[in-house]
Amino acid sequence: MIQLRSFLFNIWFFGATALLLIASLPCHFMDRRGVHFIARVWTKTVVWGLKHICRLEHRLVGRVDLLGGPALIACKHQSAWDTLIFYALCSDPTYVMKKELLSIPLYGWHAQKQKMIPVDRKGGGAALKRMLTMAQEAIAEGRQIVIFPQGTRTPVRSDAKDWPYHPGVMALYSKLDLPCVPIALNSGLFWGRRTFAKKPGLITVEVLDAIPAGLKRAEFMRELETRIETATKRLEEGHALADDAK
Repeated sequence: MIQLRSFLFNIWFFGATALLLIASLPCHFMDRRGVHFIARVWTKTVVWGLKHICRLEHRLVGRVDLLGGPALIACKHQSAWDTLIFYALCSDPTYVMKKELLSIPLYGWHAQKQKMIPVDRKGGGAALKRMLTMAQEAIAEGRQIVIFPQGTRTPVRSDAKDWPYHPGVMALYSKLDLPCVPIALNSGLFWGRRTFAKKPGLITVEVLDAIPAGLKRAEFMRELETRIETATKRLEEGHALADDAK
């Protein structure tokens, strides 16, 4: 049944995505907010499909108040689900993303219009400077910058030693001089890394206490990793205990 529901969801997901991408093309002649509106509609459409087709829902807990206004958000990354859900959780998010994604037809155009923050890993100092400039502009507009500090989707119950936290988040934290909001989640238990199946259940997204601005690099990176990894393991283990109790 999970495989069938996942198959039906994929039809829903790719069909809705294609239709909304095409329907939103006129928005490119309008303000960025037009494309942002389409992105929010797309997210709600995907979330509806997950709930009604796969029986997969989510909940937001913790310091939810920290997601309003300008913010630097560092989130655990276990699933493709993580890359879309912030349009439902935040008012005006922008993602730090690989530059290569901008080359995808239609999607790349939308990302540029929405002023996503591309990372050119081979661009050296000039690319880093551009990333930081775009981040400052986003904060000045009151937006929420979302970065996945490990740089890729990681398996559930994985060790941070095998999937290290990259220094890009430190560059943003230092340049923006803002508190950093860590987020833990357990989305990979339900929509896993490079897996077809979407399992029924309840994804938990936990907004942790902000790390204050001004910490030195080693202290900040250690604190960020410790908070996210500790909370993520707790969410994963809590789900496992709930399953065992059934």
